[in-house]
Amino acid sequence: MIERIERITPVQGANQVEQVQPVHRREAGGQFGTMLRRELESPAQATESFAVAFSKHAMARAEERGIEVTDTLMDQLASSVERASAKGATNILAFDATRAFIINVPHGRVITTMSQEEMAENIFTNIDGAVLLK
Repeated sequence: MIERIERITPVQGANQVEQVQPVHRREAGGQFGTMLRRELESPAQATESFAVAFSKHAMARAEERGIEVTDTLMDQLASSVERASAKGATNILAFDATRAFIINVPHGRVITTMSQEEMAENIFTNIDGAVLLK
């Protein structure tokens, strides 16, 4: 069944504009406001730090293969992750002449490690970048 819609009649005074007073807001304050202002005013700089951690599997492989995990190595791996992240890589091979590491960049996690002897016979798959350790 179809019902007819009656003609709409205009509302009285609809064309009148009422003066609205602006609402005065407080200046962004408190700790959040201070931090936000400081962040917005500071020059653009890389504030993201790249931390790297070994999975249980990778740590076990490093021990089996005689790869010593030192602070210097961790710095090299973090630098590799930072450089790979800047290029948009997600899974990388970070390597030097004696060892190799497969790293998941978004999670900063070393997935596995290899010694020089193992690198000679392996094919690296599921990586989208390679970084030479510095």
